[in-house]
This record gives sequence, C-alpha cells and structure tokens, in this order.
Amino acid sequence: MHRSNAIRVSQKAGEDIDWELRPGGMLVQKRDDGVLSSGPLIRIKVSHGNYQHEISIPAQATFGDLKKVVAQETGLEPQEQRLLFRGKEKDNHECLHMVGVKDMSKVILLEDPASKERKLEQMRKDQGISRACEAVGQVRGQVDKLSEKVAALEGAVRGGSKVAEKEFVVLTEMFMVQLLKLDSIEAEGEAKVQRRIEVRRVQNFVDTLDMLKARNANPFSYSSNSVSVTTKWETFGSGVGSLSAPRPMSSSTKITQHWEQFE
Repeated sequence: MHRSNAIRVSQKAGEDIDWELRPGGMLVQKRDDGVLSSGPLIRIKVSHGNYQHEISIPAQATFGDLKKVVAQETGLEPQEQRLLFRGKEKDNHECLHMVGVKDMSKVILLEDPASKERKLEQMRKDQGISRACEAVGQVRGQVDKLSEKVAALEGAVRGGSKVAEKEFVVLTEMFMVQLLKLDSIEAEGEAKVQRRIEVRRVQNFVDTLDMLKARNANPFSYSSNSVSVTTKWETFGSGVGSLSAPRPMSSSTKITQHWEQFE
C-alpha cells in the first residue's frame, strides 16, 4: 500500500478540504469517511525555463498546493518558487479555480531571486573551498618531499656523522617557503582545517631541524651512549666508607709500673 501525505487546503472562508498527495505527484480529495476520492482533476502545464511539466491536481487546490507538487518535479522548494498565471504572481492561498485556472492552463514557474542568489553564493563558496583544498594539497606534496630529507639528516646525525650546518639552514628555509604559501591561501570550512593541520606539520619539521642542528654541533651532549656514574657510599659505625674521614681512635694502652710477681 502506498503511503501518502495529507494536505489541508482552504476552499473558501470557513471550509477546509483535506487532500492526499499520492505517489507520482497527484493530489486526491479525502472524504469524511476516510475513503479517498479523486474529485475533479485538471492538468496544468507548468513552464520552467526550457522545461515544461504537466501536473495533475484538483481544480479546487491552491497555488500553495501546486507548489508542493511542483517541488517534487523540479527540486525547488515551495518557498523558492514564484508561480505566475496570466502575467501575475499568485499567492499561496489563492485557489486555482477561483482565478480561472482550467484544464491545460499554463502557469509560469520562476525561481525566487533571493533563493537563486543564495544558491549562487553557496556555489561560489564551494568552488573557493575546492580551490583552497587543492592549493593545500600541492603544499602537502612539497612538504612530503622535504620530510624525506629531514629523515635522511636525522639518520646521519644519530649515526654519528658530521653534517654541514648549511644543510640545516637551507632545508629550514625551504620549509619556511611552504609556510608562506599556506599563509597566502584563503580558506574556509574544510580547507581551513586542512591548512591548519599542514601549518602545524611544517612547524614540527622546523623544530626537528633545530634540534638536529644543535645535536650536530655538540654531539657529545646528546650522546645516547653516555653513562651516568653514581657512587653510593654505605655508612658504617666506624665511619669507613662515608664521605667524611673517620675520627681518630683514642689510644687505649696504659703504661704502668706495676709488676706482677711470680713465685
């Protein structure tokens, strides 16, 4: 069973008519007993630029109801549509049969200028984001190539090889050029996020080069093989082994003139 959307339209003051929007864009009247009735339908030719759509709709429907059916055919939301009949724009509440719309009558569909401008603005914005993402991608490719040189320098320095200081200076300058390129890219949305990530990546490589340059200049202070010798002394009661010299022992020998007599 097909699902349908209920639409309530006003025929005249004090009277409401319920319609069902059926698959295919056809509106049918809903009776009080819940049974759908097709009612008097008319076909309307809706002209939209070079395209023409034939819409079947009850004659007692409003132009607002017609916009809902047209939205399914064109993709334009009802609020983005302007419907003209006999050269005049019609309001949503106006009924088709009340203004003279009959079978095979022609209605002109125009896109609302404000809506059109918003779409064009969004299109330009999307194009700008796309171009910015492409520019960031080009910088990312250059940074990837430079990162290979950083890895080579790091391997040489950690291996104990002496590297000319010029190598670090030149490579750092090349990274700074890429940083300037990123700074010149006007980015919004996703492109702005990508640019920020790439800026941090370049800065990390520059920091790594600074560390390698310092290590290359003074390899001993960064030697991973250096041994830290810690001497722990155990203190005994006599003072032996402590950092302070032992106190001199007092003499316990006494010289006496008492002689032991033997028999």
